[in-house]
Amino acid sequence: MFQILSLKNGLDNVKGFYCNSVNIGLRKPNSDGSIDGDVSFIRSEILCNVTAKFTTNRFVAAPIKHFLKYPADFKTDFMLINAKNANAMTGQKGIEDIEELFGILKNKLQITNPIMSSTGVIGYRLPLEKISSAFDKFDFNAKDSNNTARAIMTTDSFKKEICFKVELANGSYFHIAAIAKGAGMINPAMATMLCFIVTDADIPKGDMDELLETAVDNSFNSISVDGDTSTNDSVFLLANRQSGAYDKDAFSQALKRITFELAMMILRDGEGATKTVAFEVKGALSDEDAKKASITLSNSLLVKTALFGEDPNWGRIASTIGASGIECDEEKLVIHYDELLIYSSEQRELDKEREEKAYKVMKQPSFHITCDLGLGNGTFTSYGCDLSYDYVKINAEYRT
Repeated sequence: MFQILSLKNGLDNVKGFYCNSVNIGLRKPNSDGSIDGDVSFIRSEILCNVTAKFTTNRFVAAPIKHFLKYPADFKTDFMLINAKNANAMTGQKGIEDIEELFGILKNKLQITNPIMSSTGVIGYRLPLEKISSAFDKFDFNAKDSNNTARAIMTTDSFKKEICFKVELANGSYFHIAAIAKGAGMINPAMATMLCFIVTDADIPKGDMDELLETAVDNSFNSISVDGDTSTNDSVFLLANRQSGAYDKDAFSQALKRITFELAMMILRDGEGATKTVAFEVKGALSDEDAKKASITLSNSLLVKTALFGEDPNWGRIASTIGASGIECDEEKLVIHYDELLIYSSEQRELDKEREEKAYKVMKQPSFHITCDLGLGNGTFTSYGCDLSYDYVKINAEYRT
């Protein structure tokens, strides 16, 4: 048996990890005059095992290319993170810029196999002089999860930060904590985001690889804001093993909770989003068919605009399933919004009473759409949000 307890202050709780952020002029002041950081770090006092999942975009950014140059199963003790500049589509020079930054940093701090992660506008090289100026401003022994979580944001409207203390039956315990950013360019193909997970659990490297894969598939790879996949999407898991405590099932459950809750935060923070919706497809011939149909629903612009307009037009749901390319039959299809029957072969048209009930469901900030194909046992649930006027405004002005 084990117990998972929520703690405040995110990364600050994890033994042996430090984090800090500073502003070096990449990010403009907030509307209230306050200024968030734009360059930050996460540091461990001892070497960590690290595993990561990256974007499926073929044009991966320079920080990912730099990470992949390290040998398999390398260890690290330092991660540098910047906002406002993605360092993507910058060619070999983008990788060389990272190496130059770490060369400068190594003159100030002993680090091993450092990692970099970037978010922001694509197509521009890093401002090396500005970023390296942060090295004289950092407090490398700080525990400042709050400001680090804010420093990685781009179009996010709130920080995303979680920590769990996991107490085991034998009285030992470990921590697992994470910060993440993401609000736009979110697609279930390694959702557009950055996520940094740290733990002091005494977890074997093989378990890290296995459990992160599963957790990401059922969280970040199951959400969609707009169907776009960025060049920088990354999820990192770093473990320094300092607690001496570990239980695989307990760690798996805590990691799944952290990644799922962060994914739901990203979805709720979808640029201009007003509601979040679960798209459950069941009764498919296979889990793969169910996943394909569910993700097609969460990505559909017509479905998203119907959600924003609170229009219970089941035709958009049905046609999107039919367009997904999977095996389906209109005579067997059944659609529910929460518990309300919206479509079946016996009740194809919404009468006035059911339509009024459907409007009430769709006015909720969150609800569940279930599509039973009636063909087999395949099932999958993805998560999406609506598409509002604000989404266009935010992204039309992204560089300004």
